Amino acid sequence: MQEGRKIIQTNRKAFHDFAISEKYTAGIVLTGTEIKSIRAGGLNLKDSFARIEKGEVILYNCHISPYEHGNIFNHEAERPRKLLLTKREILKITGKIKQENYSILPLEVFLYRGFAKVEIGLGKGKKLHDKREDLKKRDIQRHIENY
Repeated sequence: MQEGRKIIQTNRKAFHDFAISEKYTAGIVLTGTEIKSIRAGGLNLKDSFARIEKGEVILYNCHISPYEHGNIFNHEAERPRKLLLTKREILKITGKIKQENYSILPLEVFLYRGFAKVEIGLGKGKKLHDKREDLKKRDIQRHIENY
């Protein structure tokens, strides 16, 4: 764990269903009640994904629970949220997606110096036999560590 980095939520399903090849750290555009809800732990990345639209990376299906103490200014739970990446990173990701058929997946959300950040990864879907191989490797590794 890096200095000043507090992990809020990890997307374990993404690591199970996809083979992650590259990772990027992106900022996320939030409203006032969203960041309060994230700090309180009201975040779920289960079925979320990202797309590139008009040169911007947009995060979909990321559920941020409405803030308990919010009033009429409370946010919508599953609205699309813009991710902040450099233009060079966006162009690199776009090339990978078009050429090699990758998906953009949020891997974890963390707080870094008070700002919410999202670690996104480029992944290809795993087949059933790939998942079985990973389970075998994990079991063997656990067996080795126990002895």
